[in-house]
Amino acid sequence: MNKFYFIVFLLVGLHSVSWAQNDTLYLNNGDIIVGDLKGMDRGVLTIEPTYSDSDFKITWEDIKEMKATQRYLITLSDGERINGTFSSAGEGKIFIDNEEGEDLTVDQIDVVNIKSIDSGFLSRLSANIDFGLSLTKANNQRQLNGNLRLGYLEDRWSAELYYNTLITTQDNVSDIQRNDAGIGYRYFLPKDWNLGVDLDFLSNTEQSLDLRSTGKLGVGNFVKRSNSMYWNVTGGVAFTAESYTPVLNPEDGTTTTAPSRRSLEGFVGTELNLYDIGDLNLLTTVVFYPTIISDESVESGRIRTDFRFDAKYDDIFIDDFYVRAGFTLNYDNRPVEAGREVDYIFTTGFGWEW
Repeated sequence: MNKFYFIVFLLVGLHSVSWAQNDTLYLNNGDIIVGDLKGMDRGVLTIEPTYSDSDFKITWEDIKEMKATQRYLITLSDGERINGTFSSAGEGKIFIDNEEGEDLTVDQIDVVNIKSIDSGFLSRLSANIDFGLSLTKANNQRQLNGNLRLGYLEDRWSAELYYNTLITTQDNVSDIQRNDAGIGYRYFLPKDWNLGVDLDFLSNTEQSLDLRSTGKLGVGNFVKRSNSMYWNVTGGVAFTAESYTPVLNPEDGTTTTAPSRRSLEGFVGTELNLYDIGDLNLLTTVVFYPTIISDESVESGRIRTDFRFDAKYDDIFIDDFYVRAGFTLNYDNRPVEAGREVDYIFTTGFGWEW
């Protein structure tokens, strides 16, 4: 009998401990949610309640009070990044127990990102993938596009890998292909500054590009970051190497290939992301590449421009699924003879993010 009471006491004790370790949210409408707080990004907090296997998503401004028991990486609007736990400290205030320095109290609106870092590698990983397909009876036209992005976040740095592809086929016309991929690394500095290293690749039949490889080294700063938007500016230097596809001369059947190019370029760019529009997310990026030093095959005064606009609608039909529409434009005022100054694409897709 004593063993029976001991087991009952142990089970009750374990249940109490596990309950005590749960995170708690008090909402403005009076509701209380207890569960596993997974994080907050772009003004939306995600929590898995104790009574459900499905995540709840709640806007940051709808939370009146909260208490988190796990360890998080907390990012503030001024760029400061803190490891620790947090809880409410009065109306509109958050107390952060900083495990690496002095504790502090901040305004709730100044907390722009919270990421759980207790569960290891997977908690720091993010991913999204989408595909689009269009079919046209006229000329039997088919277009397939796909996009993949992987991200990894550490306390003081982050890395990203991406790959985008577009393939268009049509009767009696050469196939059109566009592939771009890259990998980037960011090291976070105080006051929302960061150092960046990127390696990008582009292959594009419309501009007769067999391969453009660009290595970039630069510095960036978040001019504005909040729970509704961020605005980032970057600048630095880039080294670009380009090779071109052979071009068929229809008159005599011969092929010619433009000489490869190598150049040292500067770059300046900006990125604006608006995400406090319900489930709609708008992203705009533009980067200018003026040539500084080049070999003889590059004319002086060359300027390249990359522009991208994405509109994404999240949680369509099912949580974590989305629909996306994107527009990408590449401009080169000194293209090779067979290439075009401007190439642009418009794509749509259905995808999933984690």
